[in-house]
Order: sequence, then C-alpha cells, then structure tokens
Amino acid sequence: MDHSGHGMTMDLPPFTLGRGLEFSPDQFFLTGCVLALVLYGWGVLRLRRRGDSWPVSRTVLFTVGVLSVALVMCTKLNDYGMVMFSVHMVQHMVISMLSPIVLLLGAPVTLALRALPVAGRGRRGPREVLLALLHSRYMKIVTHPAFTIPLFIASLYGLYFTPLFDFLMGSTVGHAAMMLHFLAVGLVFFWPIMGVDPGPHRPGYVMRMLELFAGMPFHAFFGIALMMATEPMVGAYRNPPASLGIDALTDQNAAGGIAWAFSEIPSVLVLIALVFQWYRSEQRQAKRLDRAADRDGDKELAAYNAYLASLQARSR
Repeated sequence: MDHSGHGMTMDLPPFTLGRGLEFSPDQFFLTGCVLALVLYGWGVLRLRRRGDSWPVSRTVLFTVGVLSVALVMCTKLNDYGMVMFSVHMVQHMVISMLSPIVLLLGAPVTLALRALPVAGRGRRGPREVLLALLHSRYMKIVTHPAFTIPLFIASLYGLYFTPLFDFLMGSTVGHAAMMLHFLAVGLVFFWPIMGVDPGPHRPGYVMRMLELFAGMPFHAFFGIALMMATEPMVGAYRNPPASLGIDALTDQNAAGGIAWAFSEIPSVLVLIALVFQWYRSEQRQAKRLDRAADRDGDKELAAYNAYLASLQARSR
C-alpha cells in the first residue's frame, strides 16, 4: 500500500523511540491542539480577570490531555503508525482511552459555560447554543450507554475486521478522520462516566462503574484475538516495508498485547477518579446536613429521640 500521500516514503528506518518522537506534525491535529489550548487559556484568563477562580489542577489536566494527542499525532509515531500495526495501536489506545479521560478531567464544558458571556434578552450567543446542545435530544441519545457502549465496541471489531480500515489507511484524510473518530468515541464514552462536566446523562456512581466495566472486556478480547492469530488479520499491515526489518505477524501480536494491556489502564484511572469524586460528594453532603442542623437546632435528631422515648414509654 502506498502511503506517500501521508508525506512519507516506504523506506523508514527501523523503529526506535527516539525516531518515533521526532517532530512530524499532522496539520489538522496540530491546528486543533493549538486552538484547544488557546481557547481553554482564554476561558481561564476571562474568569481570573473578573475575580473568579479556576482550579490549576484542571488546567494542568486539560493541557496534558491535549499534549497526549499531539504526542501521537504530531510526531513520527504518526508516520510509523501508517506502516507498523503496533505503533498504530499505541496511537489508537492513547487517543481513544487515555487522552479523553484527561481532557474530561479538565472540565472544558464547565469552563466554557462559566467563561462565555450571556447574550442579551432575545439573543442567542455561543453560550446559549452550547446550553441548547447539552439539553438536546441528540445529546441524550449519544451519551446514553445503550449508544456509547455499542459504539465503543464497534470502533474495534467493526473497523479493524472489515475493509473500511484499509480504505481509511489509504490516504492522509482517511487516517486523520479515523483518529478523530477514535478521539470522539472516547470522549462520548467517558463523558457521562467521568461526570465532571454537565450532561444529559448523569448516572450514579455505581452505574458509572458498571458502564465502565461493560466496555473494557471487549478491548481485552480484541487484543487477545490479535495475539492468538496465526496470520495477519489486517490488510494494511500485511506487507510492512523491508527497511523496518519486522515480521507482520510478530508486529500484529505486539499490537494485540498493547490493546490488551491498555484495557486495564483506563479502568484504573477512571476508578480512582470516581472513588475520589464519590468521597468529595459524600463530604459535601455531610457539610450540608451539618449546616442544616445548625440552622434548625437539629430538629430531625430531636424528633428521632422523641420517637424513641415514646416507644420506650409504650413498652412499660
């Protein structure tokens, strides 16, 4: 397969981490990453100028998320990913299962709602459009687990094991579209699970954990299928360039190992985040109850004690 449209030749030297991390930007993703950082920075500065605070941790997390996208799409990892299944799988796993989690922890939607100005009466500005989208029927559908979990699974089995993957790998535009799809699917899947930004589907903490673990095993099964295969299963990587000095089946087995290993990493990260959020939520609830007790003299406790006293009197 000719990947010259990707701006590269078929005689790449053998892969090393140093070569893979050399700067080689995809213009679409480079522009998108820079724009995301600029817009997020503008939102933070706008809040600061009017005296509002914004957690530094969220800014750091969002920045790391954007940089993780740039790492796999604006270096030669992207070039090697066109001819090496294992490198491509690193790209896929990072951009679909790691970057979305870190980006969502940066709460970009919450920042936008706080930073964007409110339009005048009868007018419809960017903030109002965003609110309408968040409450739309379309958003309720695409963030519901009945949609996100099958989409998450189909992005593996329905892409790699059909001719669609080879078609997309045949051009720069197709490859960029596929990576953008992976990022979008990851964001849609993890958005309601993380629960940091407002959204139409806000399940409880137990349900979020169930949604998380419902999708992860399919990634593990996908990786095992690649590792156990006795012949190359994806046409685009069936005949790697001789200059790489790799065997297609060995490279595919490595890709399967990467997919299998990555299925555990997001589970751990999200589980830690959910437990922390759950703890914070319980702390806030306890503080609200304490404040309410201070205001009304703990009437609920007094009523409960009176009820116990009445029961004791009856039993005499």
